[in-house]
Amino acid sequence: MTLPAHTAALPALLVRAREWMFTRMNGGEGVPVPGPLVGPEHFHRVYADPAANGRSQGAGLSDLFWYWLAPGPQMHQEHLEPGGRYRAVARVTRQVLAVPQQRSYELARDAAARRLDALPVDRLSLVRLRDLMMPVWAEVYYELVFAEPCPPQVRDLIVANADDVVTALKCCSLRHMRRRDRLTRYLTGRIEAGTVPVTLPAPFTVQETAWYLQGAFFNTAVVQMSEAMAHLLLALAQHPDVQRRLHEALDDDDALDRVIDETLRVHPLFGVAHRVTTAPIVVDDQVTLPAGSVLLFNYLAYQRTGPAADGTFDPDRWFTLERRAAHFIPFGVTANRACPARGAAPVMMRAVTREVLRRFALTSTVHHTRSLPSRGPCYLVPPAAAGPGAARLRAMRRRDGWADAGRSVLQLLFGAVMVLDARRLRLCANYFGSPTTRR
Repeated sequence: MTLPAHTAALPALLVRAREWMFTRMNGGEGVPVPGPLVGPEHFHRVYADPAANGRSQGAGLSDLFWYWLAPGPQMHQEHLEPGGRYRAVARVTRQVLAVPQQRSYELARDAAARRLDALPVDRLSLVRLRDLMMPVWAEVYYELVFAEPCPPQVRDLIVANADDVVTALKCCSLRHMRRRDRLTRYLTGRIEAGTVPVTLPAPFTVQETAWYLQGAFFNTAVVQMSEAMAHLLLALAQHPDVQRRLHEALDDDDALDRVIDETLRVHPLFGVAHRVTTAPIVVDDQVTLPAGSVLLFNYLAYQRTGPAADGTFDPDRWFTLERRAAHFIPFGVTANRACPARGAAPVMMRAVTREVLRRFALTSTVHHTRSLPSRGPCYLVPPAAAGPGAARLRAMRRRDGWADAGRSVLQLLFGAVMVLDARRLRLCANYFGSPTTRR
C-alpha cells in the first residue's frame, strides 16, 4: 500500500518551507560552493586556501549553530577561530585519538558486542539504528578519554546529551539544556577531582575543558559515528544482495571499506560547512572572493559532481573508482580542519559492522535520507528467527510515510522557535563582541 500522493509530497514541501523560513529569519548570506561563483572544479582548492580559515566570527549562521551546540560552543573545536587556542585544542584531540588501530578495533568491537548481546536471539527485534548505536559510541569515547570502562549511568548521561543535540539540529525537538548540563556537571566534577587523564593546558579553565570534552567527544564523536553506522546498516538492510555478499566476505577489510565508502558517498555525514575568508581568494580570472565572505561548502552537492554523481548505492564502483576523481571527501579536506577521527573511524566501523552481521540479518523498508530524522527503523533477524514477512514490511513503509509527514510539520514549528530564540540570544555575536573575550 502506498501513501496518498499529497501526503507523500508533504515532507518535501515542508523542507522547502523550512529552508525559506531559515533564510528569511537569518538573512541571506554566504557563497554556495559549488555554485555559480565557485564551480566543483575549484571546490578543493578554495576549501584548502589558507584564507578560508575563519570559522564563526562574522557569520550570522554561527548564532544558530552555537545555539544548537551549547553549552560551551566557543570551546567546540570545529568552532574555534584559528590561532593558538585552536592549535592547543586540536593537539589534545589528536593525542586522544592517536591509538593503535588494533586498540580502536577492539574498543568498538567489545562495546558493540555488549550492546548486541542484550538483544533477543530467538525472535526478531524492531530497532532504530541510531538509538542502537549511540550507547556503543558513548562507551568507546568514554574509554578513550578516561582510560577506564564506562559506567552505565555515565553512558546514559552521554547518550542523553548527544541525542538531545542531534535531535535539535534536525529540528525534531527543541533543545533541553538540563539534559546537557547534567553531563557538564559530571565532567566538571571529574576534572576538579583530578580523575580525567585528558586536560587542556593553561590558561584554559576547568569549565572550558569540560565544554571541550563534551563537545568534541561526547557530542560530535558520538553523534557522527552513530549516524554513520545507522546509514551503513540501513543501506545494507535495503540492499539484500550487497548484505549477502558482504556477509560472505566479512573478514575482508577491502570489502567492508567499499561498503563504508559507498555509504559515506551516498549519505555524507556533513551537510554544509561554513568558513569565513580572512583575506581575498582568487578563484579564476573573473571571480575573486573578498575578505569576510561566508563560504558554504556543500558536501553532498560536491559529491554529486564528477564520475560518481548518482545516488545509487553500489559499493562495487570502488573497484575502479579513485577517491579524488570521484570528488569524495568523507572526512573533509585535509588542509582545512579535516575530521580528526578520519584514521580511527573506518577501523571502528568495520568492527561494529562485523559484530552486527555475525548476529543478525537486517531488513527495512523505510525512506532513507541523508538527514535520517526517523533514526533508521530496522528489523534485526537472528538466525533462529523468521523474518518480518511482506505484510509487516509493507506496514513498516506505510507507518514511516505517515510519521515522516507528521514529523515534517513539527520540524517546521520547532525550527522556527529555535531560529528566533537563537537570534534573541546571539551567542556567537555576543561572545565576540565582549571586551573580555579571549581569542
